[in-house]
Amino acid sequence: MGTTYLHAVASLDGYIADENDDVGPLHDWYFNGDHPLVGEDHPDIHGSPFRVSAASAGYVRGMWSRQKVLVVGRHQFDLTNGWEGHPPASEHVVVVSHRPRPAGWHPEAPYHFAGSVEEGIARAQELAGDGEIGVGAGDVGGQALALGLIDHVAIDVVPVVFGRGKPYFGALADGNLMLGDPDVVIQGDGVLHLRLPVRRRG
Repeated sequence: MGTTYLHAVASLDGYIADENDDVGPLHDWYFNGDHPLVGEDHPDIHGSPFRVSAASAGYVRGMWSRQKVLVVGRHQFDLTNGWEGHPPASEHVVVVSHRPRPAGWHPEAPYHFAGSVEEGIARAQELAGDGEIGVGAGDVGGQALALGLIDHVAIDVVPVVFGRGKPYFGALADGNLMLGDPDVVIQGDGVLHLRLPVRRRG
């Protein structure tokens, strides 16, 4: 089975966007360097060509190359319009939603819609094979973590404080979930890359 990890960029106080879904400076580091992440990154969709610092490049390239499936919620899909069928990484995207795929939306895009988090992760496992599965942080990611469907947490921490907004773990039902010791992968330009293993409950 493919490894599943929860991932997003977060502020120091744990938010992935403000209350209006504005990421502010959280994603600036994706565009402040000289090292491209992918050969074809559709800058018209993603805002600018991805160019990161040398320190971040190896880590992000490795993560993106291993990630075969991305699981997101319907809110993120709607906000980005599914990146017009061109996600930053992954061969497939699974959208957790009670609503079906929009009629006529990019029929060629390898996007799959699932009615629950459990169904979405199961579908992602089928599609990923031995590859990795990235799960977008927020409500869907928090639910997957609470259900025991996440192997580790990856956070790219940016030195900004939002004060309020959309929390990285969404509305985590169980709360007080103790993760394993953090691994400081590397410090990039304006970002710190962390990974934390998830302790399985007995």
